[in-house]
Amino acid sequence: MKMSSLQATIEKIKQLETEKQNLLAEIGELRKMADAKAMSLETEVAALREEAQTLKVLMTPEPTNVSVNPIKIN
Repeated sequence: MKMSSLQATIEKIKQLETEKQNLLAEIGELRKMADAKAMSLETEVAALREEAQTLKVLMTPEPTNVSVNPIKIN
């Protein structure tokens, strides 16, 4: 292997190692952002579920306390 091609290979390896480290750092930040978004959505969904349940309860008719006696026809 010639010295110039060896030097080129060494430079390429250094560049690729640097790019790898940059990508790993970027992936780490993106994962943190994704986790934060997921937690935020979980909170929002829980609040929406609670609101839906409250509205269902409000819309359910209350039972009346009026007792109906059947009329017997002879």
